[in-house]
Amino acid sequence: MAKEPDSKYILINRTPEGSIKIAEDVINVIAGIAATEVDGVEAMAGNMTSSLMGRAGVRKSSKGVRVFLSDTNDSVRIDVAIIVAYGYTIPSVSSKVQDRVKTTVENMTSLKVSDVNVRVALVGGNDTK
Repeated sequence: MAKEPDSKYILINRTPEGSIKIAEDVINVIAGIAATEVDGVEAMAGNMTSSLMGRAGVRKSSKGVRVFLSDTNDSVRIDVAIIVAYGYTIPSVSSKVQDRVKTTVENMTSLKVSDVNVRVALVGGNDTK
């Protein structure tokens, strides 16, 4: 059986029976969905390719999310890029995104989230949602 590359997986638990690992993409998707559930977040902001694909109807829940494992392998840092809906207070929405992403990722994965950094990439209009 071929060995899976460890760089794309985060070790959750190691027991005598084996280990439990979660793919970074899974954490990206959890964080992306959690962020978009916050009132005032119009969408996730990704790179140009993701944006063009999104306009073509192709949606990816992990767009605009990056996960970084700490040097000590005991926590993760999550960076999210969002589009805030027009009329919402940016600091308030950003704070709610931080709380929602941290709580959701910790509850679903048992990982410790050290930081959630929010980057507001754009303020959306009424017609983009």
